Amino acid sequence: MTTARTRPATPGGQARFAFACTALATLVAVTLGAAASGSAAAVGALIGAALVLFFFGFGAFVVNAVASVSPTASLLVALLTYLLEVVAMGAVFVALGRSRALDGPVDGSWIGVVVIVLTLVWLVAQTFAALRSRQPLYDPEASAR
Repeated sequence: MTTARTRPATPGGQARFAFACTALATLVAVTLGAAASGSAAAVGALIGAALVLFFFGFGAFVVNAVASVSPTASLLVALLTYLLEVVAMGAVFVALGRSRALDGPVDGSWIGVVVIVLTLVWLVAQTFAALRSRQPLYDPEASAR
């Protein structure tokens, strides 16, 4: 038996919810960084937030696009996308470490903390959205025939 009020079980909707929650947490992190340690911390928080939003948003977009075309290939693409994200994030941190930006205008500790915190925010929000979505186990139209 299905209910009249259902939430769409779209992975894109789950990613949008996670993106919105992470963007809201970004505002909090940048404001907190600016208030606590000045503009260098705010810029660091903004860079960390941009990294999280870009990498997780890109990963969700790619996996959702592949899942809509070939659901059987989505797990493989998700794992490869995650590997690419980890390698690219490492490359960004190495590049930031070698640059002179972390010596002055950017607080590197804020980048790291914000990346960790916003990654957790993204994962919790996406998990919450997935658990709250209604996903039928069967096609109600096919069972009515």
